[in-house]
Parts: sequence; C-alpha cells; structure tokens
Amino acid sequence: MYAIVDVETTGGYAAANGIIEISIQVFDGETIIDQYATLINPDQHIPRYIQALTGITNDMVKEAPRFSEVAQKIHALLEEKTFVAHNVNFDYSFVKNHLEFHGFSLNCKKLCTVRLSRQIFPGLPSYSLGNLCQSLEIEINNKHRASGDAAATVLLFQKLLQNDTKNIIITSLHRNSKEQVLPPHVPRQCFEQLPTTPGVYYFHDQKGKVIYVGKAKNIKSRVNSHFSNNSDSRQRQNFLRNTYTITFKPCATELMACILESTEIKRLWPAFNKSQKTQEDVYGIYHYEDQNGYLRLAIDKKRRHSKPVYSFHYKIDGHNRLKKWIKEYQLCPRLCFIQTSDDPCEGIKEGHCHGACEKKETAQAYNERVLLAINSLSEEETYIVLDKGLQDNEQSCIMVEKGSFFGMGYISKETETKQAAAIKEFLQPMKDNAAIRQLIKRFTERNAQKVIFYSGY
Repeated sequence: MYAIVDVETTGGYAAANGIIEISIQVFDGETIIDQYATLINPDQHIPRYIQALTGITNDMVKEAPRFSEVAQKIHALLEEKTFVAHNVNFDYSFVKNHLEFHGFSLNCKKLCTVRLSRQIFPGLPSYSLGNLCQSLEIEINNKHRASGDAAATVLLFQKLLQNDTKNIIITSLHRNSKEQVLPPHVPRQCFEQLPTTPGVYYFHDQKGKVIYVGKAKNIKSRVNSHFSNNSDSRQRQNFLRNTYTITFKPCATELMACILESTEIKRLWPAFNKSQKTQEDVYGIYHYEDQNGYLRLAIDKKRRHSKPVYSFHYKIDGHNRLKKWIKEYQLCPRLCFIQTSDDPCEGIKEGHCHGACEKKETAQAYNERVLLAINSLSEEETYIVLDKGLQDNEQSCIMVEKGSFFGMGYISKETETKQAAAIKEFLQPMKDNAAIRQLIKRFTERNAQKVIFYSGY
C-alpha cells in the first residue's frame, strides 16, 4: 500500500520551517482508497515568495488546524505504508520531523518519483513535476498546491508502475537498496564509482558548477553519509535539492585530502561550504619605534597596504610566535604587549628580559635582538613529509619551504631525496594558507619519522 504525499512549507528545510498544507492519497496500485488534505497553521509567518508560489496566505491558514491537531490522523494514514513523493526526502523530512515533535514515530519505506522517472523514463528534458507531467501528458490542476501536486503524482506513479518492465520499483524497496536515500537528481552510477580511499569529493549543480567540496578518509562512506539519514538540516536539504553530479579526486593519505580540500575551497568558493571561506591572514605582528627609541612588537588586525613582519589567522598563533621570540631572543614581554598589567616585569623575573622596559638596557642593544627575531622568519625550516603513495612503487610527498607550504605530489620510491630543489620538480605547486600550515604542523608533531629536514636551504 502506498501513501502518496505532497506538502507545502514555509521554507526549504524542516528544522526551522513549518508545513502549511498537506495532501495524502492512499493508493493500492490501481485506485485511491483513501485521501486527506488540509491547510495547516504553521504558527509562523509565511514568506512572501511562498505566498506568491502557492497562493497560500497568512489569512488563509489563520483558522486552519495546527499540526498537533491533525498529527494522529496523518500518522494513521501513513503507518505501514510506502511513502511516495516527488523528491521524497524533502516531504518525508518535514512530515517525520513534525510527527516526532508531537510524539509519533515514522519509519516508512520511501519511493522517489524523481529517481524512478529517471530510470523508467530516461532521456526526458526535465524531471521537475511540472515538466515531467507535460512530457507524459499528465494534467496538473491547482499547481503548487498540495492536493493538485499529490493528485498529479498519483497519475505519474501509475505510469511508472505500468512501464516498470525491469522491476525497478520493487528493487528500490529492498533493504539494501540506496534508492530511498539518494538525492533525486544524481545517477546511481555516481555513487557506485566512488572509491573507498582518502580524497576529495565535489558536489555539482545542474550546470556543472561545484557547490560543495569535502574531504574524506573513505570517499564512498563519507558521501553516502550526507544522504543516508533523515536529517532535517538546511545543509542536507540543500544537497538533496541542488546536487546533480558527484566527482572526486583520490589522495594517498588523509593529510593530502585535507590539504587539497582547503586549496579547492579557496579556489572554487563553493556555495555550500562555510568553513575556510574567511580572509586567510586576519592578523599581523607589526613593529614600531616608541618615543624612547625601543622597537615594539604588537599584534593588530591586518589592513590593506599594511606590511606586518608576520601574518596569521588566529590570534593565538601570533601570541605563540611572540612568546617564542621573547624566550629565544631575550625580549621584554611588556615591550611585546604580552604582559599588559602593571605588575613587575615577568621577563625580568624569569631572566630573559634585560630591563629594557625599565631603561636598564640601551635601546640599541635591545633593538638588535628584536631585528634578529624578525630576520629569523627568513630562516624558517624547509622539509618534506613522505608517506604512502597511490601505487606501491611511489610515495606521497608534501613540501614546506622556509616555513610556507610549497606543494605536494608523488615521487618514485627510488627518487633521491637529499636535495630539496630536485624534489620540487616532481611536485604540484599550490597556494599557501594558514589552515594548511597548521594541518602539516600538527601532523609532523605526531609523525616525526616521516619528515626529512633540509639544513642551510
């Protein structure tokens, strides 16, 4: 038994939006044996564009029942039925979310008439409900209203049942079938070709544009996880609605996948990626001479045309850099603004400040050490990280040159690694950013045995 459902809502995802109309057509495969439709008061404002699309206004739902009043009826109609809808995961997420909020569990098998139509009627110009019905000569009355769209979906589903010569519908209902959870527009082959290796995956929209980039230790498993639940989140609904193709780039290691993801997000700027889409180096360490002639080091926000001696994304990175310089070059924490209280200088107490803050050391002597600290930036280490490759006869290689990420690639296990310049020829140069530097730093701290340093480079 099938329950063919359509809902009209106040927005695109169930976690923060309400149902304003629902229609359920109980269908036995030949005839409609029961049906139910009602407007619903969502207890929230209906956006103007939704009113324009559906014709449902705030005044129309003012006296309509709230979902709590009809939840039991809806649950009874759906219980032990196969839930059928056009883009089923959208409608199902709303109905399931609302029922569970009011104490009813819903765990139906699902069928998506978009995915089924793509398989049973391949090659049509569009699989939106309106265009699909036009191609199949199905009349839609009262378009973009729950009853009208549900009635059209019944007629569409009848045609699918009649033309399903390969038993696609029955196969889709099997426990091991992923047809119930896959996004409506993505061919199954896209999922079948995904590897189980580390790498980066890309979600593309209808025009082929990348809308999301993700990294994974296991690409197939990670991609499936985006769609294999009934989450009512905005991100999942965006993926379901807008993803038409999935591509990927395998990587030998999880670290390479993380680096490639960061690079690709900044290169492609995908619509549905939020992390790593901020200005890369937000802060800088600046130096200036105070009125007593002492060089001061201070952290401040980067501004256009400013030239800090060192830039970074997180303030903590700048503080750590200054603390390191204070100890290594015997600088004053007060003159570096690490100590801002009026208490006695911690540097004098710990023995690495010679009293510049109290003018016990000359500005010339102190400033020489400040300049040595700044110049040390040009002496940052050059090293490579070697790990397993994609093939047995190769190894992956990531290079950091003078403290900045240079690039990565694959080299033969026979390649001589004594000269950094020779290694660079085998690697793909990539744009450096703070996120990548942090990734590599954390990895090398845990895996020192995989690092080769080049002295005097």
